[in-house]
Amino acid sequence: MFSEEKKLWDLFETSIMSTQNLQGFLVIILGLGLLLETQFGESMRFELDSGQTKCVSEDIMTNAMSVGKYFIVNPNEGYPLPDSHKLTIKVSSPDGYIYHIGDNADSGNFSFTAAENGGYSACFLAINHQPPVRITIDFVWRTGIAAKEWPMVAKKGQVDTMELELKNLYDTVTYIHEEMFYLRKREQEMQHLNRETNSKMETLSFCSIVVCLLVAGLQIWHLKTFFERKKIL
Repeated sequence: MFSEEKKLWDLFETSIMSTQNLQGFLVIILGLGLLLETQFGESMRFELDSGQTKCVSEDIMTNAMSVGKYFIVNPNEGYPLPDSHKLTIKVSSPDGYIYHIGDNADSGNFSFTAAENGGYSACFLAINHQPPVRITIDFVWRTGIAAKEWPMVAKKGQVDTMELELKNLYDTVTYIHEEMFYLRKREQEMQHLNRETNSKMETLSFCSIVVCLLVAGLQIWHLKTFFERKKIL
């Protein structure tokens, strides 16, 4: 995901430099808004057998909003959901803080604002059942811009379409600005890690050479002593 985001921001910077008027700039921003909504709004369907666990992770930056919704697909439409179709879900932060937990549930939703950068995870556990059954889960997880329900804001505030679009554009640009700084920080961390790794590898290589020379010298000394004791030399 990191490389795809970096390509997206590089494309954004290149496009801004080549844009000569406000109309072109707004077109680019609208396009980026659609891309961001697609990138930061994940919808998926997956299957779980009884007793199995599946975790979904998402890289979220500090102060970004995140919302999610999940439910078990009824295998017999028009009939009540079987008692065997239950699951336990836990949404947690990188340091283990639990934002949401659902026990013996068939549906639910969650929302939170990330307190730190890193990979947040949502883990689903299908309850044990005999005989084993397979359940299908629909899961939607949106972060950042995609997590903000602007149509509801427009309805409550009775704002017109243009004002709604301007708010969307402003929020999109703000998010892009914050994300670019976040990516720059991640890049600096990776460069620092690479420098530390290279330094450790150089030290390890030097120590390996020293050990090899010592072992070779010890072998030569041992052979010389052996031959002298046998009066071969």
